Amino acid sequence: MAPMGIRLSPLGVAVFCLLGVGVIYHLYAGVISSRWAAFRQRRKVDLRDLLAVSVEAAVLGGREVKTVREENTLKEKSKGKTREGASEPLTMGDLQSHRKMFNLIKNTFPEVTVHSEEHDSVVDKVTWSRDIPADILDKIDGGKDVPAESITVWIDPLDATQEYTEHLVKYVTTMVCVAVDGKPVIGVIHQPFTGFTAWAFVGQGSNMRPRSSYSVSPPKVIVSRSHSGEVKSYVQDAFGNSTTIIGAGGAGYKVLSLLEMPPSEAGSIDQADVYIHTTFIKKWDICAGAAILTALGGQMTTLEGEDIDYSGTPVNKGGLVASVGVDHAALVERLPHRDPNKH
Repeated sequence: MAPMGIRLSPLGVAVFCLLGVGVIYHLYAGVISSRWAAFRQRRKVDLRDLLAVSVEAAVLGGREVKTVREENTLKEKSKGKTREGASEPLTMGDLQSHRKMFNLIKNTFPEVTVHSEEHDSVVDKVTWSRDIPADILDKIDGGKDVPAESITVWIDPLDATQEYTEHLVKYVTTMVCVAVDGKPVIGVIHQPFTGFTAWAFVGQGSNMRPRSSYSVSPPKVIVSRSHSGEVKSYVQDAFGNSTTIIGAGGAGYKVLSLLEMPPSEAGSIDQADVYIHTTFIKKWDICAGAAILTALGGQMTTLEGEDIDYSGTPVNKGGLVASVGVDHAALVERLPHRDPNKH
């Protein structure tokens, strides 16, 4: 109780309390901040678990893609134009696959950064089954923990949407890539219309392998079917007029064309020796393939031979050349200089 004759002002008490809180915050803010930072540093993600979730996400997304195509409920519209002037279609297959893939990964690992080609406000409460496929358990040990803040996940809910609308479904894939400190570490490429899933974990294992032989004199080069004429002269300048050029849809498909496919899938995939893209391309299109190739001793670089950083902005401006089982540096040396910013 206040001494008789002295009345405490409620406003004065409030100001005094605020000043006290301010003093305490000033004294202890550094301690609180450092402890919060330490707590963030302690958050770890087991990469084997993230690989299993990535496979499950790609498969779930693939089911949505397949169902929408089979039911012919695409509801196609345009997202706009590419730099080359081609229309970028968006379908319900893209959106429904995105909802499953994005939400499964974010619901399981909420602290991990996830970039998707599509954007949508629909929240799906889908959860991980906790199932780790037998081939992953057989090849990959658990306990591969990394700080959550070092991880960037890139997902492509439907690669080759244009071909999807044209019923050219062999080119269609769903993809997930896990990059750690900007380097592709886990790659998953799923084919919804065959059910096949390729995966790799750099330095740990994969269910894929390179073919037994490749040719570079000249190579079979796989390129985007949407501008194969434009890139033809570039490839022929590098490798000669007798070079076989294969136009195909989907970056995921093009990477699979460089690899040995299981006998049940081999007939549906073109076989190429080199994959070249000469214009801008998004990282969700190429990160999964880059991880798989890296795990198998191959490389995916810019046309100048530079490594691609899979963090930050989604655009890779340097074009790309991808190979496995050949001298990648020698390939790069044969490529004409090209500035993708001018094309």
